[in-house]
Amino acid sequence: MTDRVAGHMALFNEAVRGGDFGAFVATFAPDAVMRFVGVPAGPFAGREQIAEAYAHQPPTDTMRVLSVATDGETDVVRFAWDAGGTGTMTVRWRGPLVEDLTVAFDG
Repeated sequence: MTDRVAGHMALFNEAVRGGDFGAFVATFAPDAVMRFVGVPAGPFAGREQIAEAYAHQPPTDTMRVLSVATDGETDVVRFAWDAGGTGTMTVRWRGPLVEDLTVAFDG
């Protein structure tokens, strides 16, 4: 697992446990885009909209990484929710910041 994925997941899980998504959202570029596949949410354009999304519909479950495939500035992360269920996150990075995040949940 890359350090950037480990950091992203750690901040996400800390935010879920503590209810404060500020530090997690700060890792998104100001013009980042976050999308969800197969669920009626988003897309969210810009850090401000992403912050609002987490404030209005915060996730309630933590996750763990199952595998990571890296291609330059893109990581494809297979994950499992701790309460059950799996999915894939495709994260495109701009330096240390998330530029684009697409999350797909498995059936």
